Parts: sequence; C-alpha cells; structure tokens
Amino acid sequence: MTHEITTSIDIDAPPARVWEVLVDFDHYPEWNPFMRIAGRPNEGATLTVHLMPPGGRESVFEPDVVRCEKHRELAWVGHLVVSGLFDGEHRFHLEPLDGGERTRFEHTEAFTGLLSGPLLWYMGDETRAGFVAMNEGLKTRVEGVVAAERRDENGSAVEGQEVDEREVDR
Repeated sequence: MTHEITTSIDIDAPPARVWEVLVDFDHYPEWNPFMRIAGRPNEGATLTVHLMPPGGRESVFEPDVVRCEKHRELAWVGHLVVSGLFDGEHRFHLEPLDGGERTRFEHTEAFTGLLSGPLLWYMGDETRAGFVAMNEGLKTRVEGVVAAERRDENGSAVEGQEVDEREVDR
C-alpha cells in the first residue's frame, strides 16, 4: 500500500527561476528550514539529505536521484535500512502557470513498505509541516530574488540584498 504526502504552493516566478533556487543545494541553509542536501541533482547520483521536521527528530539518509528534468522535476528514492521496509520517493514538480510567468511547486513523497503506515501515523504531521515550511521558504526566496532583479533592471538601487547572478545550469 502507498501512503502519500502532497503539498503545493504557487510562486510568482517562471519555472526556470524556481529550478535555479531548488537545485542550488549549497544555499539551502539561507532559506530552507526543513532540509539540507549535499550532492548533485543528476539522475543516478546519490545525495545526502538531512531532514529537520518541525517538532520531529532530525534524520539523515542517502537516496538515489531517479529523475532530473531541468525546470520540471527532481525525484529521489530512499530506503530505511533495507528496501521494502520503509521506502520513500520524494518528488519536486514544477508546473508552469500563466504562460510560464508563474509556477505551481508540488512537493510530494510516496511511502511504501511494511512500516509505511505505522511510521507515517507517527511522523506524518511533522513531515507535512516540514514540506509546507520548505515550500513557503522557497516561495519567499525565489520571489525575493525576482523582485530584486526587477528593481535592478529598472535602475533602482537594490539595498540590503545580494542577488546571485551566477548562471546555474543544472
């Protein structure tokens, strides 16, 4: 049986801008209260993921990236100890809205395995709260960067904000 947690948020920025922030794992501590990631968002890569759910215990696991479609989707699969006990497929999906000017960010995890029901009963609320906190942090970060860039393009000084202008091609 599959148990799923799904959250979503609409972001006032194109999918390419959301993607740039999403896969820039080095800067997660600046905006993401729920997770830290080390590794590369490449299909077949192994990541090291630290989850810090609000009110829950921190956990660390090493999932494998199973899908990475630039500006569209990033997904990984992780296992608790051995496959079949408690497995999770974590997915970030970016859906263009309004002709690509905005993005619906969907954050999902599908859990399977013998312990999926009991463990989700125990930690599901904290996990969902972590997803929501990450979604809100992503929205704030991306919209802030886009707003700063727009102000800068209009010739206004951008005070108190650094805009990372590196081209991120991941």
